[in-house]
Amino acid sequence: MTRILTPLAVALALACATPALAAEDISKVNGSIETSAGGSYGDLETVNGAVRVAERAQAGDASTVNGGITVGDGARVGSVETVNGSIRLGRDVQVAGGIETVNGSVFVDQGSTIGKDVETVNGAIGLVRTQVGGDIETVNGNITVGIGSHVHGGITVSRSHGIFGGKPKRKPRVVIGPDAVVDGPLLFEREVDLYLHRSARIGQVTGADPVIFDTDTAPQD
Repeated sequence: MTRILTPLAVALALACATPALAAEDISKVNGSIETSAGGSYGDLETVNGAVRVAERAQAGDASTVNGGITVGDGARVGSVETVNGSIRLGRDVQVAGGIETVNGSVFVDQGSTIGKDVETVNGAIGLVRTQVGGDIETVNGNITVGIGSHVHGGITVSRSHGIFGGKPKRKPRVVIGPDAVVDGPLLFEREVDLYLHRSARIGQVTGADPVIFDTDTAPQD
């Protein structure tokens, strides 16, 4: 029998899996940060540059302001955060904390586990066979909870507030794919196009009427 972990259990398990005594931190103002496959690191932080966590590496928090972040297959990190840049996680990645970007997309490949929330303001979120221990939140981005993914929290698409949200140019597209599960409520504070696969399971929906589909991919708008 398959055991379903609660969000708290997922977060605690990942926190225990992350090394308590990590190696030395790497901090820069200008320049990218590169790591080696299988290496052990502390926090990885830069202001102007990308952060690249290699395959099977272990690190604390990975963050930048102006730059993207990539995490290779099988790596373990604390949290992943950028302001202007995209975030891409490979397969079987473990993130003990959350994932956050303001202007940039998030993609998480299959077999990966996120302990807490996944958040963007102006950027798409895509998950493939991924476990999310918290919520998914965005303002202007599309959301795809892809095949076999499980969100233990809910989904919120918020109204635009303040300078980062900008003026909405189009309706976000939200897709809950085949065999995907969202345990919590789906709250839409602005108009969206919501597509729900017939095999998916979700919580209460507020602010949208789902379009049911049976095909491998959702209909085009």
